[in-house]
Amino acid sequence: MKIALACDHGGVNLKEAIKKHLIGLGHEVVDFGVNSSESVDYPDYALKAATSVANKETECGILVCGTGIGIGIAANKVRGIRCATVGDTFSARMTKAHNNANMIALGERVTGLGLGLDIVDAYLNSEFEGGRHQTRIDKMMDIEKNHL
Repeated sequence: MKIALACDHGGVNLKEAIKKHLIGLGHEVVDFGVNSSESVDYPDYALKAATSVANKETECGILVCGTGIGIGIAANKVRGIRCATVGDTFSARMTKAHNNANMIALGERVTGLGLGLDIVDAYLNSEFEGGRHQTRIDKMMDIEKNHL
């Protein structure tokens, strides 16, 4: 799978661990940065990764900042993106199964390394269930079309 990966300065360590983990599993990773703890603006990196997912250059995306909140909100401003900030494996599975999320966001400052990798695995190993969930996604996409 080809996966977009991006972070700000608050998520560098977790992003690098996720990158190593994904490559070890045989995934192709497109790293949109950053690679240092020098302060940057997370919307710039969320935009790069989300655009690659929206344009189908990558199949999904994983974002990391201090909490996962800001970078996830920024990604959701890109048409076609459904990014969920997740902090547990159940939410990671459900956001794919029920919301067909094409991106997730994690917080390095609130999620430990082991849990962070478990969340990534739970998300990637889940599948969209379709059915009644597709109807709801269609309604979300109508909202996006009419208001974004």
